[in-house]
This record gives sequence, C-alpha cells and structure tokens, in this order.
Amino acid sequence: MYLSRLEARRQIRFRLTGPEAGEKLFALFGVGAIPHGDTLDYAFSTLDPNELQEIVTGLAEGMIRRKVMDPYRLLDKHLLVALDGTGVLVFRSRHCPQCLTKKHKNGTITYYHPVLEAKLVTSNGFAFSLMTEFIENIDPGETKQDCELKAFYRLAPRLKERFPRLPICLLGDGLFAAGPVFSICEKYRWPYIITLQDKDLSTVHEEFRDLAPLQPENKLIFRTGPKSLIRQEFQWVDDIEYTDTVRNRHQVNVLCCRETKEKTTKKFQWITNLPLTPGRVPSIANQGGRLRWKIENEGFNDQKNGGYELEHAYSTNPNAMKIFYFLLQIAHALAQLMEKGSLLKAAFPKGLGGQKNTGLRLRDEWVFVPIRITLDAWADKSFQIRFNTS
Repeated sequence: MYLSRLEARRQIRFRLTGPEAGEKLFALFGVGAIPHGDTLDYAFSTLDPNELQEIVTGLAEGMIRRKVMDPYRLLDKHLLVALDGTGVLVFRSRHCPQCLTKKHKNGTITYYHPVLEAKLVTSNGFAFSLMTEFIENIDPGETKQDCELKAFYRLAPRLKERFPRLPICLLGDGLFAAGPVFSICEKYRWPYIITLQDKDLSTVHEEFRDLAPLQPENKLIFRTGPKSLIRQEFQWVDDIEYTDTVRNRHQVNVLCCRETKEKTTKKFQWITNLPLTPGRVPSIANQGGRLRWKIENEGFNDQKNGGYELEHAYSTNPNAMKIFYFLLQIAHALAQLMEKGSLLKAAFPKGLGGQKNTGLRLRDEWVFVPIRITLDAWADKSFQIRFNTS
C-alpha cells in the first residue's frame, strides 16, 4: 500500500488486485488473496507496537552494520541523527484519552497526535527512521500536556540502551537548545549540533558577542557550491559557560556562519560541544548543522506529500495507528534504497519522473506483469547495489 502510494487503506482491494497479483502472492507469501483493509485494521489493533519499532530500528541497524552509512559520517566518525517532531493525525472531537489538545481563539478545540522522530540523515538525501517516541497524554493526573522535549527525555535512554557504543551526533532545532538536553548529551557522551536562535540562551549570545572580537584567529572565509560562488564567513567562540535554570553548568561552543549567495546574505548559528578548529568548522556546519533540514524535507515532507499520506487516518484504533505508522517508516526506507540504488538507474537510465511515478510503476508491475523468475533463482544471483552520492 505505501510503496505503491495508494494513499488510503480502502484502495488495497481496488488497486492491488489483478490478473498477475495472485500468482505473486502465492510465490512470495504462500497465500492466494490480499486481505481486506478492515482485516488489516483489526489485526494491527492486536499487535505490539514495540515489536514493529524493533523492526524499523533493526532495518537502520542493518544498514549501519553493512557500512551503507559510512560514506556520510561527520568528520569520518559520527552518524548524524536528526531530532524533530511532526503532526500525524488531527481530529475535531476527542479521539482517545491520549489525544493532545489545542484551544483556538474562536473557542474550538483541536485534538491531535504528534510524534518525535530520531532519523539517520545523510548528505545525499537519506532519511531513515531510527527510533520513534509518540507524543501522547498517558497519565490522566498530569497537569501539563506531553511535548517534544518530554518525548526526547524518554527517547534518549532508549536510544542509548539500543546503541550503547554507536558514535552519533544529534542535530536539533532551537527547541533542543536547553540545559536538560545538554546534560543528557554529556551523560551519554553524544556530540550535538543544535540551531541557536537569536531569542534563545541570552547569556550565551552575550558571551559570544563579547568574546568574538577578542579572538580574531577564530575566523574563516570558505567558498563552496558550483564554481565556488557561495561565500561563507565563519566565526566561533569555544568554551562558553552556560548555567541552566537548575544551576547545572555546561561548556558550549558557538559557531556562526554568514553565507552570501547571489548578493543575498543569510545567517546560520549553532551551539555544539564539538571542538571547533579552522579545519573542522566547514564540515561541522555544512555536513553537520545544515543537514538538520533533511528530516523535514526528505523525511516528513516526503512522507506527507510524496504519496505516503502520513497525515491520513489509516486507522482510528490507537494501537493500529502506531502499527500503520511504523509500516510507513519501513516502506519509506525501502523506497529510498530503491530510488537511490544503482539497479533502478541501470533499468531506467532516464528515471521514472518522480517518486509517485515510481510507486505507480511498482503497482502496475505487481498487478499486470507475470512473475518471470523463481525466488530460488533470484536468491542464487549475486549482485551489488551502489547508492547515489550526489
């Protein structure tokens, strides 16, 4: 359903059945028919979401172990894990006790279900779900609603327990520029690169403004982009002491980049615990901090507008909703591997005209094209897949 971009559960019975689909079902799965969408909904309501989470995480782990992610490590060491939350489902009336609520100025209330994602992101556009934390009101006695930060405080120990020695670097937006986040990263020895907005951490901004003029050696002009037409002016200050609201002290570094492209200048600024040197700064900024957008563009935007319909209610059962969400993450990972893989490019040198067309072509192959080879013959065939690194 997701790989073929059917966009709704009810389309399974209309658009995945055909003259050749039954033969493939029997050859691949030993069954003669596709289950009805309602059957899936009922079955998924009985499954354990933690088991599906392990499949998603295991898929990413398999790619790490097979060194698929090695060419994209920051500073030849750290895998980039972007953190961000997004809305998934919205209802006009209370859907379940776990719904979050938002009251609007006109008095209406929106009931919604967001998630916090930790995704592996790369410079060539990969965005693989590594771990998910659902943002939901679990404790009926809690006076404040669940939120992204609370979800991160739950996700972090899970991530550390599952990957105790994996060298990761966390990427986050300004929401994560907070003392408790710094404390968790220090505890787990995780590097981080977090967007530093002008309105956040006023004392850090003051220290940066006061110390930067006194450290002229911490400046660098760097040119990048086609024909080196993009000019980047870097300035940084190391070892700024920040004391959070509970009096915990943190040593942080601030990196500022003013980028000029076609006479337009933009400022980017990050707070990090990575050591900053002239040889490392361009990589930390361009192959680190700037890649946080991958979770929004190649991640959430693709899943919402690329045919997966992340915001569509594939189920209203609270448990089945999570199962469908994890299946979408699996399908998105498989589609990325297929679309960036050398086998598809060899078969279709001119491409297929976009991701939705790839899904439609896959559906047509499933429904109309006879199966040409046996699974045993395919399993014995050796081949290698390489990925687009552009």
